[in-house]
Parts: sequence; structure tokens; C-alpha cells
Amino acid sequence: MNEHPEIAEHEWIDDAFRLEKTRFMWKSVLKNGEDFLFGLEKQAVLEMSRWHLKCLQDGTLDQHTRIVNDGTVGGKL
Repeated sequence: MNEHPEIAEHEWIDDAFRLEKTRFMWKSVLKNGEDFLFGLEKQAVLEMSRWHLKCLQDGTLDQHTRIVNDGTVGGKL
């Protein structure tokens, strides 16, 4: 299968995402080009990207998340 040259030139981790250094932090980028996770340390972004993708694949992400505030304000402002 022929890959787009931009995809082929990057080192893909688990054939799902790559890490990229920005000016102040690291980010993971999915194969479709979407930014995924951001962090200050490369290793932290690597580990959390793998964990997050595994949870998405297993369907267990909702077991590890919670809503702190729903963002609604009661009454008039």
C-alpha cells in the first residue's frame, strides 16, 4: 500500500500516532493529522497517548472520566 509522503516520513508509534515538539511543549498527532494530547514532558505524552488510545479501543474511557462542572449557571446574570 502506498502511503502519502508526509505520513511515511514520520516515526509512527504503535502505527497510530507520532510525537512532535512545539515551542513550549510536546504533542501527539494522530495519523489523520489531528492534534491529540499535549504535555510538558515527552515521556508523559507518549504514555498518556498510548493509554488514552487503548481505552478508546477497549471502550473503557468512560470508566476513567468524570464531569467536575457542567458549566450551567442558575438564575439571571
